[in-house]
Amino acid sequence: MSHLLTVWNRQLRKQGWLYLLVTPGILYFVIFKYLPMTGLVIAFQNYQPFLGIAHSKWVGLKHFDRFIHEPAFWMLMRNTFVLSLYNIVFFFPLPILIALMLNELRIQWMKRVIQTVIYIPHFMSWVVVVGLAYMFFTTQDGIVNNWLSMGGADPIPFLGSVGWFRPMITLEVIWKETGWGTIIFLAAISGVDPGLYESAKLDGANRFRQMWHITLPAIRSTIIILAILRLGSFMENGFEQIFLMLNSLNRDVGEVFDTYVYTSGVLQGNFSYSAAIGLFKSVISLVLVVAANYGARKWGEEGIY
Repeated sequence: MSHLLTVWNRQLRKQGWLYLLVTPGILYFVIFKYLPMTGLVIAFQNYQPFLGIAHSKWVGLKHFDRFIHEPAFWMLMRNTFVLSLYNIVFFFPLPILIALMLNELRIQWMKRVIQTVIYIPHFMSWVVVVGLAYMFFTTQDGIVNNWLSMGGADPIPFLGSVGWFRPMITLEVIWKETGWGTIIFLAAISGVDPGLYESAKLDGANRFRQMWHITLPAIRSTIIILAILRLGSFMENGFEQIFLMLNSLNRDVGEVFDTYVYTSGVLQGNFSYSAAIGLFKSVISLVLVVAANYGARKWGEEGIY
């Protein structure tokens, strides 16, 4: 024990500033991520705020059983999985593609301008993004439908259509987050050894061949790690965006776990029921992450642990 304390003191004196640097991040996760997990016990109780956690009645798996047998359960599973698959299939590859294209751009001022322009939407709140969507796509006085009417076409109910809801959600995510998602991939690309490109040029490889055989393999581990982490939020579709886009016409394809927890749990004061649904989502996400990480390690990649 004394030996461990000696080693710890030596490391603290040697790298004290580094420990100080990571302290705010550690405190953030402890305070806002780990300490709130103690409240998950209410998922197994009939929690009453005036009684508190210590004196609320223990009901075991009652809330989980209730949720699984809810008529809306399979609708929520379907909607959540489909929207998440849309994001993985259509959104996840785009930051990689744009990062590769920006890396090939040799005019530096143009590269900086493009990066600035595509980063800006990330800093807009979902309220602003959905407001812009309503401005462009609402049936009455929407810019797109006005153009269609001027061309003699019938207005399209983008915001009240079952068929258009999921594409609209995905397009909003793409517009808002694609530019910001390129940052990590550009950082990974910047770490590629320039000598590899010089050797490829001597062998007669053009720009596309260099990108395919050097750049992409060099950032493969980054892509895999981010894909695994993306699966960790597979059951999260973004409450604010979905809630703002939902209406009575598209609820059958737009209601997801997050909005259901809010309307059926929080608004009605069913805190234990809400906690049970949240824990259910977290367990599924954990299983997906562990399975994806196992698959990555099985195929010779690093994984996240």
